[in-house]
Amino acid sequence: MKSFAPTLAALLSLYEAAQADSNSCARSNAAPAKDQVKLANCCKTLQDAGLTHVLYEGDEEYKARTASYWSVSAQLTPGCIVQPTSTEEVSLALKTLSGYGASDCQFAVRSGGHTTWAGSNNIDNGLTIDLGLMNTTTYNEAENLAKIQPGNRWGMVYGALEPHGVTVGGGRASSVGVAGFLTGGGNSFFTAHRGFACDQVQNYEVVLGSGEIINANAENNSDLFRALKGGSGNFGIVTRFDMQTFKQGNLWGGSMVYSKEHTQAHIDAYTAWVDNVENYPDGSSIIFWTYLPALKDVAIIAAYEDVAGNVAPAGFDKFMAINHTSSTMRLASHKNLTDELEQASGYRDIWFTMTFKNNPRIFKHIVDAHQKFVDEWKAGTTDHDFITQCMFQAIPTIFAKHSEERGGNVLGLEREKDNAIMLLSNIAVKGGSDTEARARTQLRAYGEELQAFAAAQGGSVEWQFMNYADSYQNPLGSYGAENVAKIKAASAKYDPKGIFQTRCPGGFKISKLQDATLPRREL
Repeated sequence: MKSFAPTLAALLSLYEAAQADSNSCARSNAAPAKDQVKLANCCKTLQDAGLTHVLYEGDEEYKARTASYWSVSAQLTPGCIVQPTSTEEVSLALKTLSGYGASDCQFAVRSGGHTTWAGSNNIDNGLTIDLGLMNTTTYNEAENLAKIQPGNRWGMVYGALEPHGVTVGGGRASSVGVAGFLTGGGNSFFTAHRGFACDQVQNYEVVLGSGEIINANAENNSDLFRALKGGSGNFGIVTRFDMQTFKQGNLWGGSMVYSKEHTQAHIDAYTAWVDNVENYPDGSSIIFWTYLPALKDVAIIAAYEDVAGNVAPAGFDKFMAINHTSSTMRLASHKNLTDELEQASGYRDIWFTMTFKNNPRIFKHIVDAHQKFVDEWKAGTTDHDFITQCMFQAIPTIFAKHSEERGGNVLGLEREKDNAIMLLSNIAVKGGSDTEARARTQLRAYGEELQAFAAAQGGSVEWQFMNYADSYQNPLGSYGAENVAKIKAASAKYDPKGIFQTRCPGGFKISKLQDATLPRREL
């Protein structure tokens, strides 16, 4: 799941600007002439192998694909973009890249292109395997499965399933990509009922570094099956996710906007909510304090859903008692609600995530620190076209219990014995890479202070949610030594040449972690 702010049309229209030309946004990291020749040979090798959708920097479609990355930070300049149209073409690409004559070719893998940081899903001085043309969703009623290709975004998936009266537990914003979301864990409206989104996957079709196509499920390659549920791109390229479907009518949901003067009331309501999730699994509540340039101030926005379609049920009473300034609450389809939960594109996005025990004092400290962060950033810049979010989501122990009931994953949340809250703190800025670097430095310092405060209160939780982590964070390491060992073992078994550790350097790599036998650290 991505970060989001509701598309309350009146607000978004004021600050959603047209994206700059992709060439001006992309990094300018020209390779030395020798490396440029090598890169050109890598791209030519793929064309010679029979791959027909190979795009180069001067091509209009290359520009369009680069601009389609949600965060400007991820809009790099690969030597070429290769777009397979099938699992067999992904296999051909990997066979070619791992074979003689292409052994030095570096590559990235892109599905939806929603991860924010540079190098996570794109590459300079390499080539990008872009799965965007592999974007079909097929509903198999007999097997109760949705067979989803990795180039899908969640709005496309829900749109394909809606005519059948079913859905899946996927992303909460329509434009979020499928593959990164699922291999990073995935939090959905339905987690309190069904566990994380990755727990709903029944089978992965995977192309290994050698080009071999295999399936990973509870019966076949079961070690890889579990490792893929949170282990990210350490094993191969997933070319199909077979997800369990379930009947779904309209949900009750939407968003409400409040003045920041109601901060304490929201903290009291949310900490009570976290401890009540097990008793009210139909509900989903996300709340964030956000600076919006249209308002020139911080507001509180909350997204509420009841997946059973109950209108204003008792579980939301504490929230409903708080005076709001606007509301979009309604009965609507799963797709319709996720269409609403988006954030403006065209910015450089810097994120930080942490998890803490359900402690109102820590919660209030984080909200106060966010206001201070906003004030300091405003004072240090003349461009007030920036957005921040200080977003909170419940992580009760029932989530991990549901995961274990469905066979388990490698996220490691089963180790936590107390209900917790996950923070996503982010800033979206305009300007160049220097502005992004300054924002990342300030946000990182802010995050480290928050972690120290939580630890001092006895409320730190080691776990980091990969879907929200920035490049300098350590989500894989936060899963615990046992799960790190499982991921390492699966990586060594299914990618013995280390193709996805060395040749595909993007994302969070298990080979970069320290010794997995180290004890848990306190943050």
